[in-house]
Amino acid sequence: MFVGLVFYPPSPRSLEPDAAAKLTSLVPEGVTKVGLFVDPDDELIDRVLAAVPLEMIQLHGDESPDRCRYIRARTGLPVMKAIKVATAEDVAATQDYAGAVDWLMFDAKAPADMENALPGGNALTFDWTLLASGEWPVPWMLAGGLNPDNVTEAVRASGALVVDVSSGVESAPGRKDPARIREFLAEVAGLSSVSC
Repeated sequence: MFVGLVFYPPSPRSLEPDAAAKLTSLVPEGVTKVGLFVDPDDELIDRVLAAVPLEMIQLHGDESPDRCRYIRARTGLPVMKAIKVATAEDVAATQDYAGAVDWLMFDAKAPADMENALPGGNALTFDWTLLASGEWPVPWMLAGGLNPDNVTEAVRASGALVVDVSSGVESAPGRKDPARIREFLAEVAGLSSVSC
């Protein structure tokens, strides 16, 4: 299980390191604390890591395989790379990251004409069947517009074993809704009986 902490100021979910440090003190043992960054410079990563005991770095921007490899070596932490998907060509690009990352995340690519689009967390989905027959060099998770109403279908269509949710359990951008979280977790708990 993972918990994500966003360090990208344009996002309504963004945290300052001191606030993130307080939140991580509440995270139970066995839950991996992931810091989400978008094209971060070394100074930002250093500032966050000095305050927050992260266990994984998620890169959600346009980071190249070389940049991912460098961040992993520099921090000593595993790296998850978000791949923004709209077409089969986007999915095929994941092979470039073999040997550079420890996890992949498949998220929906925002359309070029979408106003105020973020690198992720836009409540958009993509064609989950694009992932169904793929073979990936590392473990992966499915993201992008997942919510209690569609997560079962998403898992069936993609074959995902791990899912990510953010906007799908919010009552407003950046404001998590405990009832929606419980509903999502109940749906995910029922997935053990889903035939992929």
